[in-house]
Amino acid sequence: MNIPDDLLYTESHEWIKREGDKIRVGITDHAQSELTDVVYVELPKMDRQANAKEAIAVIESVKAASDIYAPVQGTIVDVNKALEADPGLINREPYGQGWIFVLKIDNADDLKQLKDAEGYKKQIA
Repeated sequence: MNIPDDLLYTESHEWIKREGDKIRVGITDHAQSELTDVVYVELPKMDRQANAKEAIAVIESVKAASDIYAPVQGTIVDVNKALEADPGLINREPYGQGWIFVLKIDNADDLKQLKDAEGYKKQIA
């Protein structure tokens, strides 16, 4: 199972990559393997205000539909339009081209509540 050390993680299996005052968010390798083949992604709306742990996107696979949550409070500033044409990017490159959205964070201290790679490994063990 691929769990990069340079990312943060949530209880609900999102990964977070900090990019200045923004974070890039996707789902973990573990989450995409549990979902199996992703067939549709409902992206969040641009400029939407999101609260921490609020459902803001949906991933549908051949097995199930799964909500995607905002890891911290902020504003959606970018979405991965490539997923509309090729939702399977989430399966093939969960930490690369399969990212879902970028959030401009309201308070960087909120990131301290997220797990590091070791904490996430323990969660899914």
